[in-house]
Amino acid sequence: MASWQEIEQEIPELAARVLAVMGVRKHKAMATVRKDGSPRISGTEVEFKAGEVWLGSMPRAVKALDLLRDPRVAIQAQSDDPDESNPGAWMGDAKLAGRAVEVTDPEVVRNFGGPPGQEFHLFRIDVTEVVLTKVDEEGKHLVVEMWHEDGGHRVVKRT
Repeated sequence: MASWQEIEQEIPELAARVLAVMGVRKHKAMATVRKDGSPRISGTEVEFKAGEVWLGSMPRAVKALDLLRDPRVAIQAQSDDPDESNPGAWMGDAKLAGRAVEVTDPEVVRNFGGPPGQEFHLFRIDVTEVVLTKVDEEGKHLVVEMWHEDGGHRVVKRT
């Protein structure tokens, strides 16, 4: 598992492109694992701050309870829809996966900017996977660029 800072150091170009896509929209889709093992998709906001990936949740929200029970998480962000006349200009679709670690240190929570006078869950994500999916410049191939903690960086082109 890696911090976002470690990702940026190991694969700076991919990290920058993923960060750009993650910044297009405020809300992302997050997948967690329910108690019965089935997937749950929830909306969430993600912050890249102090070299880490962070997400918060209201107290006792089901997505937070999922993460406390099973820390596996995946987050997806979409950029704008591709221009059909120029598909190669599409920024793509960014994903990351990892394990959520709840942070309960009151100083960190306060410095993170939680709601005044309200409790909330704060999670740091230990990253295990980063993926950017886009179309090549000619608009002919799907390009999947990825980093996995076990496999490093690679690029796959699909027709």
